Amino acid sequence: MNAIVALCHFCELHGPRTLFCTEVLHAPLPKGAGDSHGQGEQAEEEEGGIQMSSGTCTHSPAEGAGAESSSPGPKKSDMCEGCRSLAVGHPGYISHDKETSIKYVSHQHPSHPQLFSIVRQACVRSLSCEVCPGREGPIFFGDEQHGFVFSHTFFIKDSLARGFQRWYSIIAIMMDRIYLINSWPFLLGKIRGIIDELQGKALKVFEAEQFGCPQRAQRMNTAFTPFLHQRNGNAARSLTSLTSDDNLWACLHTSFAWLLKACGSRLTEKLLEGAPTEDTLVQMEKLADLEEESEGWDNSEAEEERAPVLPEGAEGPELTKCPTDSSLLSDCDSWQPRKLSVFKSLRHMRQVLGAQSFRMLAWHVLMGNQVIWKSRDPDLVLSAFEVLQTMLPVGCVRAVPYSSQYEEAYRCNFLGLGPHVQVPAHVLASEFAVVVEVHAAARSSLHPAGCEDDQPLSKYEFSVTSGSPVAVDRVGPTILNKIEAALTNQNLSVDVVDQCLICLKEEWMKWTVDPKRTPRSS
Repeated sequence: MNAIVALCHFCELHGPRTLFCTEVLHAPLPKGAGDSHGQGEQAEEEEGGIQMSSGTCTHSPAEGAGAESSSPGPKKSDMCEGCRSLAVGHPGYISHDKETSIKYVSHQHPSHPQLFSIVRQACVRSLSCEVCPGREGPIFFGDEQHGFVFSHTFFIKDSLARGFQRWYSIIAIMMDRIYLINSWPFLLGKIRGIIDELQGKALKVFEAEQFGCPQRAQRMNTAFTPFLHQRNGNAARSLTSLTSDDNLWACLHTSFAWLLKACGSRLTEKLLEGAPTEDTLVQMEKLADLEEESEGWDNSEAEEERAPVLPEGAEGPELTKCPTDSSLLSDCDSWQPRKLSVFKSLRHMRQVLGAQSFRMLAWHVLMGNQVIWKSRDPDLVLSAFEVLQTMLPVGCVRAVPYSSQYEEAYRCNFLGLGPHVQVPAHVLASEFAVVVEVHAAARSSLHPAGCEDDQPLSKYEFSVTSGSPVAVDRVGPTILNKIEAALTNQNLSVDVVDQCLICLKEEWMKWTVDPKRTPRSS
């Protein structure tokens, strides 16, 4: 997570000050934050997780004579014991994340001037104007220029401080407002845990000091003595003194580094493709049925393998001999790549059949009527059905690609027949069926305009008839009008039209499930 976590303190002499901060480094370490050879090598030998080591810089960015001129931090003369975290010459802390090659570096102040300015401003605001009621608790503030801040202010018990407590805050600074807001519950819980641990340690020290030398009674006896002089100049105490923990800053570095890593790992960006379409759900159900059926066949084959061996002389069931006539050979010879005389898309079919015939055919398809296609070419029939089926949900398609006899409408709504197969008269006269007959075209017949490059289909003539000619003049359903609008829009490619069909089918099915819903106008 690209953020900075910092511990801030309101000093009674110097005002708001940054005590300790941890930042994330993706690039090589800056000057003064290199790895120590001994501890760094030891950390590399350990496996996994975040390993901590010390740096080799001789001065922290805000301390020492050499750093005063170049560091953006405050000068040594402007710092008291309560404003200081790491001792002069302390190299700071570095943690290595082997999984992501990220380093977590902790110092009293950021080494980069711009980051120092951002942290400094967030520190001042968190301990002055941007506080919640009661002056203790979480708050969010910030802007695009200086970053967004999650701040949690709290008090630490101190027997020598005014009111017997000192004011601190833990802040998390990030430029991504949405990410920080989404991380609010996580940050609140983890930072609250760190604060509770600090307050618990300080409370034990406070109670021990009060038991040994109660300050309240002593102050009441010297009520007219100036407060700062009464403390013999002890205007501030370090946090390590208040908690009696010499390893406090190392523990805070570990907590802050883990907080940055965990908060960055819990929220990830994912490409959402949306909920599965109705067609996908139907296909998944069919696939599950096929798997169950195949398991049933496997079990039956296992039982056949365990069948008893027939005694000698006994006759088993008669096996059917494989025919050797020429019909089987001719079927084997018929396995060839699909011919070019096929429909490629709905737009292609509309160009071939013509606008009026295509509308009649599409109207019957959408109404659920039976579509009968008679042709000598099975590949042509199969391609036509594949194109027409794109207008319907998968669960509404029942196709017999090519049959030698007529099948009733309850068995299939797409039926392919040979040219000599007889269709019952009541079907031809019914308004619930449409028949497409394919004949060889005469040499003088011309292909519809706009399909000059579809030469393989120019050898056919297509006749679309129905027992109800009034169906052509009816106002089609809304989805048919939208489909035709998409097909006639030459600015839309075939792939875009396919996606439009998917959206239209989903809208159609949702409206069918909820009839009270008002469909959008075309």
